[in-house]
Amino acid sequence: MSKLSVAAVDGHTRPVLDPESPLAVAGLTVAYQRRPVLWDLTWSAPEGGRTAIIGPNGAGKTTFLKAALGLIPRLSGDIAVYGRPLRESRHLIAYVPQRSAVDWEFPATALDVVTMGLYRDVGWLRWPGRRHRDTARRMLDIVDMAGFADRQIGQLSGGQQQRVFLARALAQDARVLVMDEPFAGVDAATERAIAKVLESLQADGCSILCVHHDLETVAAYFDHVLMLNGRKIAAGPVTEAFTAENLQRTYGGRLAPTQLAGLGAEA
Repeated sequence: MSKLSVAAVDGHTRPVLDPESPLAVAGLTVAYQRRPVLWDLTWSAPEGGRTAIIGPNGAGKTTFLKAALGLIPRLSGDIAVYGRPLRESRHLIAYVPQRSAVDWEFPATALDVVTMGLYRDVGWLRWPGRRHRDTARRMLDIVDMAGFADRQIGQLSGGQQQRVFLARALAQDARVLVMDEPFAGVDAATERAIAKVLESLQADGCSILCVHHDLETVAAYFDHVLMLNGRKIAAGPVTEAFTAENLQRTYGGRLAPTQLAGLGAEA
């Protein structure tokens, strides 16, 4: 749950970012060509939680992640990672983008991609050593991709590609894992493998934020939810916030009662 409070600044009140939250935003507004896509979002990610970020197409889910990570500019808003400015704490976050945002023709093997996650240890303008490549192979083994280490990433299936990028995130040994639709377009075996890794990471104290599109698996894979549609509609534990009322508000009444019936949400 959010622990945001307010403070007076120049005669105005503004939210104070929760210093215990792995990722907190206050008053976050983002626009494309002067049209607001995300409006005045204030929210604190729960420490050690697995949070699903859900909403209809165009709701601002990916925009929120990119703005919160400093990948795109914002009109306004404050961002903190464990109470520290993003520029000082970026190393605490591992980010897995949508598969469509990756150049799969890039001449790199699966092992190369995972080794890139060790850049802080390798150092700039230095070649990774045997120790780094051994670490990368261990990460591939965790996601059942050790046998594909020397395969060019463009030759892998969509599910295999997603596992490789998850392995790269694991190599970063980050405290916060941010993923944009990790289950989209993957086979059932990969979906189960990703879910298992996320459970293990949470058990080790990692906080996880995922843009997620399959409402039927929200309760199975996540314990918290952030519901967006241009602004924050609802947020909190799945058992409290993932309700029929909040879903209808989030999706603009586009969900039929039959769709809600199997979600475990309140009728």
